[in-house]
Amino acid sequence: MSRAALLARYRQLVLDELPRRARQGRWVVTADHCFGRIVLDHAVGGRWYDVLDRRRSPAFAQLDDDRLAAAVALAERIAAEGDPLLRELDAQSLTWRAKPAKR
Repeated sequence: MSRAALLARYRQLVLDELPRRARQGRWVVTADHCFGRIVLDHAVGGRWYDVLDRRRSPAFAQLDDDRLAAAVALAERIAAEGDPLLRELDAQSLTWRAKPAKR
């Protein structure tokens, strides 16, 4: 998949598809910015803003090709597996931020 196609798919998943499915399925996370946080954190292996420039928007466009492909693959996996996987990924993302996991 080309970089342009990966960027478009990331946007589609994180900004539209995942939040819509999350609201319908009552997943632990429903906001697009939360999906972005979770996917970006896992793409870089920690708090995304420790690796990417939070002043340059959009953050996902700063990912190199390998990390961008990994982010899209993870978002696709969330779409396929839903809330159980999302809860695990969200808990890890919150741990990286020293925040308690949601119940």
